[in-house]
Amino acid sequence: MGSSQPHYQTDFPSGEFERRRERICQEIGDARAVVAGGPATGAFDLFRQTNEFYYLCGVEVPHAYLMLNGKMRWTTLYLPRRDAKLERSEGAQLNSSDPEYVCRVTGVDEVKPLEKLAEDIREASRIFTPHAPAEGREACRDTLLHARHQIESDPWDGRPSTEQWFRQKLASAAPQAEFHDLSPILDEMRLIKSPREVELMRRAGKLTAQAVIEAMKITRPGHFEFELGAVADYVYLRSGARGPGYRPIIASGPNIWNAHYYRNDRLMQAGDLVLMDYAPDVNCYTSDIGRMWPVNGTYLPVQRELYGFVVEYQKVLLRVIRPKQTVAELAQEAAEVMGPIWAEWAWSKPEYREAGKKMIESEVAFTHPVGMAVHDVGAYKQAPLEPGLVFALDPQMWVPEEELYIRVEDTIVVTPDGVESLTRLAPLELDAVEQLIAGH
Repeated sequence: MGSSQPHYQTDFPSGEFERRRERICQEIGDARAVVAGGPATGAFDLFRQTNEFYYLCGVEVPHAYLMLNGKMRWTTLYLPRRDAKLERSEGAQLNSSDPEYVCRVTGVDEVKPLEKLAEDIREASRIFTPHAPAEGREACRDTLLHARHQIESDPWDGRPSTEQWFRQKLASAAPQAEFHDLSPILDEMRLIKSPREVELMRRAGKLTAQAVIEAMKITRPGHFEFELGAVADYVYLRSGARGPGYRPIIASGPNIWNAHYYRNDRLMQAGDLVLMDYAPDVNCYTSDIGRMWPVNGTYLPVQRELYGFVVEYQKVLLRVIRPKQTVAELAQEAAEVMGPIWAEWAWSKPEYREAGKKMIESEVAFTHPVGMAVHDVGAYKQAPLEPGLVFALDPQMWVPEEELYIRVEDTIVVTPDGVESLTRLAPLELDAVEQLIAGH
């Protein structure tokens, strides 16, 4: 694409977005669906489109809107008009002043300026729009809902959410319309990834693993936790990622007990373990990982005992997971395999033995989906697993008596005959980790 042409993504053909929009139209019947894109931030940053909007059209322009007419099977994209001054400064972007070009690259049926949306929904009787908060840069629904709770609890704030505000604006334009939540439909669609989505996540997983490897190589007593994050940032950015998918968790020693520790300002010491959990944003898709390794390069006996057991459990899970089985069935199968291993493990304390038992008897390893957000949308734990499902496999063991938290995590995709670990390049075996650190 020449420099004079507006940017548009190249990861997905327009047909993939068209199929997604057709699915929405099938779900909503003769209603309309209206989805708002993200606003300009006012900062000198790289604009990052919200996940739901990008998922339906791939457009990365602030203040864009999409309407799907279920009855007519017709999609209209509403864009700002051309801003010549902005284009001279930042380059061309998709705009409503060149509808033919925009329709051709995006596959939408029609392009209009922003003010036309009010006219087009004036007679609508039913409108679907997302009620859940829109995920943007480094955000996922659970973090956004927590932020919403903080706003509502603040007596000096309490402003309505962006989604509430948008529904109010839509209602003023279409006062007779009934409003319905589009989020459950989108959540279900986003849960199972297409082959092209999996390919993007494969790239994200590979970068994630490479970052952990490079962090392992430089780990030494006397280094700060944030230095490992700096190495990861270099790996991500030099490979074309748009930055982090979420803030880095790089916790050493006692900081590991806080599962989402983020300050990363501790000086690492000999005898510490360090936990790293950090992944990039690769064209609006991310990954997830968890590895623990010794700061001085050699696992202490108690570290081998605890982390080694969690790693053994992870290996068993990776062997038993397959499609058409439920989480409960797979967890039970893994527990049966782990039972003899647990019984013969050289536990040094009763508390450790009990913690290991609780872990393998639970479903704790089956955590959140991963996709456009690190804690992605959708629910998968009740139904049989389907190929294309991507989630974090994250066995975790707690020893509250000593404030010990041990975990290992990989992002996996369910395949027709098993699973593929997208982060498998990061060493899992303890001996391999020690050899990697010793070689540098």
